Amino acid sequence: MGKIEHFEDLEVWQKARELCKKVFEIRNGSELKSDFRLYDQINAASGSIMDNIAEGFERNGNREFIQFLSISKASCGEVRSQLYRIKDRNYISSEEFENLREDLRSLSKQIGGFITYLQKSDYKGTKFK
Repeated sequence: MGKIEHFEDLEVWQKARELCKKVFEIRNGSELKSDFRLYDQINAASGSIMDNIAEGFERNGNREFIQFLSISKASCGEVRSQLYRIKDRNYISSEEFENLREDLRSLSKQIGGFITYLQKSDYKGTKFK
């Protein structure tokens, strides 16, 4: 893996950001905008994915980064669960649901792979130099 200097350079963060945009687009294009509680939950959980990646990266230590990536991965599951409620309330089509669910599964798997990579890495982070 090449040197990453900013969390914005991380592909997992970029994909998480795209996911947040999709959640907002669903809100604007459906009656989800009137379901304030559900929208607040999925908006917060999808934001948590990208925010925890960023926060963990900025901690400058692999152990803490792994911890925050783990939280981010868990948030993928939370959003996926909330996505079922959005589908069950007919705010999105079956096709939109399947596409987003697959995006979330893929992102979760990618974050898991990144965690594994960091766990095997000898590099412990800049705070330990």
